Amino acid sequence: MPDTTLLLQMLVLLLAIGALAGVLAGLLGVGGGIVLVPSFFYAFQTLGYGGPQLMQVCLATSLATIIVTSMRSVLSHNRKGAVDWAILRGWGPGIVVGAVIGVLVASQLRSSALQALFGVVGLLIGLYMALGKAEWRLGDEMPKGIKRAILSPIVGFLSVLMGIGGGSFGVPLMSLHGIPIHRAVATAAGFGVIIAVPSVLGFMLMPVDAAAQLPYSVGAVNIPTFLVVIAMTTLTAPLGVKIAHAMDPKPLKRVFAVFLILVALNMLRKAMGW
Repeated sequence: MPDTTLLLQMLVLLLAIGALAGVLAGLLGVGGGIVLVPSFFYAFQTLGYGGPQLMQVCLATSLATIIVTSMRSVLSHNRKGAVDWAILRGWGPGIVVGAVIGVLVASQLRSSALQALFGVVGLLIGLYMALGKAEWRLGDEMPKGIKRAILSPIVGFLSVLMGIGGGSFGVPLMSLHGIPIHRAVATAAGFGVIIAVPSVLGFMLMPVDAAAQLPYSVGAVNIPTFLVVIAMTTLTAPLGVKIAHAMDPKPLKRVFAVFLILVALNMLRKAMGW
C-alpha cells in the first residue's frame, strides 16, 4: 500500500479533479470523463499501479462517476425544460448496444492501445471544439432509420473506449443537425446515463491483473476513487448547468479545447513510449 502522506495528496488531487469534472459536465456538455480518464491514469501511476490493464481501470471508474454526474445534470437541465426526451428514446437502444460492445473490446486491449485511441479521438474532439462553427450543419434534424441505427452504436462504442459520457460526441452530433446548443448539452447528459450504466456493469465483472488492481475495487471499478469524485461532481454539476444557462460558454470552450489537445498529445506520447 502507498504511504499515508501520498494517499492524502492523491485525495486532495481527486477532490479537485472531481470538482472540475462536475462543472465541465454541466457547463460544456463534454462529460467529466474527458478530464477524469487522463487524471486517473496519472494519479494511479503515481501511486505505483500499472500493467496492461491500468487504462481499463481508469475507463471503468470514470464511467461509474458519470452515472451519478449525468443523472444529476439531466435532472437539473430537465427542470429548465431543456432535455429532448424524444432523441433519448430514439437513440438509447443503439447507444446501449454500442456500449456493451465497447466493454467487450476494451477488456481485450492493452493500456497502450487504449491510450493511443484516447489520444487520437481526444485530439479530434479538441480540434472540433477549437475550430468548429455554430453554423456548420449536416442536416436540419437528427438522423433516423438506418443512419441512426449506424450512428447510435458508434456513439456508445467510442464513448466506452474513452471512458466518457457521450457529450463529447452527442453535443457536436446534435449541433450539426440543428439542435440548439443548450438543448444539445442537456440531452447529451442523458446519453451519459445510457452509456455508463451497462458499461459499468460489464467492467465490474472484468478480471483485472494484479499490477492494476487498486484496493477496494469491484472488477475494474475502484470504489474509493468513485466515492471521492462523485462527492465533488454531485456538488459542482448543477453549478455548471447554472453557468451554462447564464452565459455564452464559447470562450471557455476554446480554452478547454487547447487543454484537451495538450492532454491528448501527451497520451499519444506515452502510448508510443516516448
